[in-house]
Amino acid sequence: MIRVVYEWAVEPDQIEAFRQAWQATTQGIHETVEGGRGSFLLQAVGRPGRILTIARWDSLAQWEAFWQGADPQQMSAMRQLGTRVSVTAFEEFSDFTV
Repeated sequence: MIRVVYEWAVEPDQIEAFRQAWQATTQGIHETVEGGRGSFLLQAVGRPGRILTIARWDSLAQWEAFWQGADPQQMSAMRQLGTRVSVTAFEEFSDFTV
């Protein structure tokens, strides 16, 4: 299992539209791309334009197959509303959340 952390810069007047685009994008990927387990959305306290989306994938290979070229078509609506600042994949090796 891996988690992929995407950092975004989103203008304040675009945050709600970005949230809606993220939700539709996440649902579509989960339903159509093998290994995509969904994601969650975080907004920085005191910096509302700094957004993290954290996706969960069954394997690095499945995410890499999706990510080819770093510009997946499924994420185009999000890219139109915000600037992707960074993308980092992490292996999930411990989770103590409930």
